[in-house]
Formats: sequence, C-alpha cells, structure tokens
Amino acid sequence: MGRRFAFGVDLGGTNVRVVLGDDGGNIIARLSEKTEIKEGPEGVSRQIIRMIRSIKVAGFKLEEAAGVGIGSAGPLDLKKGGLLKPTNIPYDFVPLVEPIRDALGLETRLLNDCSAAVMGERFFGAGRGIENLAYITISTGIGGGIYVDGHLLLGKDGNATEVGHFTVDYDGSLVCGCGRRGHWEAYCSGKNIPNYVELALKEKSPNDVERSSLSNMRRMGKVSAKALYMAAEKGDSLALQIVGEIGNLNAVGFACVNDAYDPELITVGGSVTLNNKRLVIEPIRRYISEHTRNRVPEIMVTPLGGDIVLYGALALILHRDES
Repeated sequence: MGRRFAFGVDLGGTNVRVVLGDDGGNIIARLSEKTEIKEGPEGVSRQIIRMIRSIKVAGFKLEEAAGVGIGSAGPLDLKKGGLLKPTNIPYDFVPLVEPIRDALGLETRLLNDCSAAVMGERFFGAGRGIENLAYITISTGIGGGIYVDGHLLLGKDGNATEVGHFTVDYDGSLVCGCGRRGHWEAYCSGKNIPNYVELALKEKSPNDVERSSLSNMRRMGKVSAKALYMAAEKGDSLALQIVGEIGNLNAVGFACVNDAYDPELITVGGSVTLNNKRLVIEPIRRYISEHTRNRVPEIMVTPLGGDIVLYGALALILHRDES
C-alpha cells in the first residue's frame, strides 16, 4: 500500500488549526486561524472547508486524501456529528461532519479533542504498542483520553473520559466552568488557577504574603497561572508552596485516572504543562502514590507537544481500523 494522506483539524473556541499529514506521522502543510464564531452555527464548518481547500502542496490533489479527522473541544454529539452547546462557541449545536463531508466529498470523522490526542499518542507518539494508555491535558481546561486493553473509550455521546470533572475537593470551595463545585478543573486548569491562588493567599500568613512577589501581582488583579509559575521558577517560596499544593491536587486527579483505568503510561500535555514541565510533573510524581491504590504508571510529558490533537485527528482517519 502506498503513502496515504489525510487532513487533521484541531478545533477550539479560540483557534482552529488544519494540517495535511501522512500515515508516517509527517505533517506536510498547516494553517491556523482564529475560530469564526460570529458567522452562525454553520460558520465554523465553512471556515474549516475553506482552510482545507486553501492548502496547496505540489503533486497532491484534495480528492487523494483519505478523509478529514477532527478533534474538538466538547461537549459532542457523535450521532449528529457536531458540538452540543460547546463551552466557548455560543450556539446550541454546531454541525461539523455532514457539511464538511458533503462539501469536500471526503470521509469526515469527529472525536473529543482529548480522545483524538490519545489516539495521536498511541499511533505517533510515546504510546506506540501500549494497550493501556491515558493522556491528560492541563491547559485552559483539564481533559483526558483513555485506551483500556487496546480499546478507545468513548461513551454514548463521545464524552466518556471528561476527567477534569472528577471531584478533588468534596467541600467544593471553587466552582467549575460547568457550574459544579469541587471539580479538578476548578482548581488546576489555566483558567481557574487564579481563583485557587486567591483562595490560597487568604489562608496564608499576611507576613508571608507581603514578602512574596505574588503580593504586588495581586494588587493589580488576580495572579495568572503564567505569573504564578514564573514566580515559582524564580524561587519565590510562597509561589513554590502554592504550585506544590496545585501539584498535590493534580496528583489526586491522576490517582483517580489511575484507579479508574489502570494505564501503564500517562502522557501529559496542554499549555500549562508544556510551559512549566518540571513544576507540573514533579509534584504529580511525588504525591500520586499517596492517593492511588493501583500501581503507579509511568508519567511523562507528551513528545508530540502542542500538535498532539492534530496527530490524533490524522490517526482518526489513517488508523481508524486499529483504534
């Protein structure tokens, strides 16, 4: 069998990225744009169609592609082939599969972005040959994708492994974006770390707070995730303490994933992780054994970096019969 090609799409509420890639995991061409959310529910699919058509590679014709794979932030409705009341796109339903398939004449498949990502890891990354594999993203939100005994877990709507909504604080001091209290994402995601920092600073000694660089940042508003990790990297003792607390909460979430799915490898991505690898991963490795019953798996940053969803979108088409 000759070299096979596909289009991969990583769709988020802020950006949409499109690549042309092959079955060897080579990305040949790519485009990125801000997601067009003001053109109605069908505007997103029209944007993706336009972007795919605009990719030009010498010697390649669009109709030669095996299909279009899409990894998207959810929630999804896989039966209808679209997004159901997505968090960052202001419509009740955003159709994707049917309009793209009909416009391009190519097979089109859709998965949750983290489910796509774990496919990318399994076929193109550190998870090759591994039957029990988890991928966790710590980014604006927290999400996961899981293989158990070589089977990708999806669920009735494609949302089976929304691990960011595991409860890590039964007291529920902080509210998640979904409206529930105590969820992992409410404490440790890039969007919500500022809320956790504010909560933590109220419980610290006023003298310790005043001596920390976080004090000046706080006077100008909430301390961002980026600012917190930068302060910790520079050795600010209070910032390091709070980063350790966040790491312990992350370890609780990882322990839940380990106890629920028993993976032999967990890879980790997302902007918070990729920008602060040591400060994110080391506390998880340090604390997870305090919270999990199952044998602790290997935990590592994904080698696919910020392209992991795109690799998964390609795998969704090029390795569909192996997933």
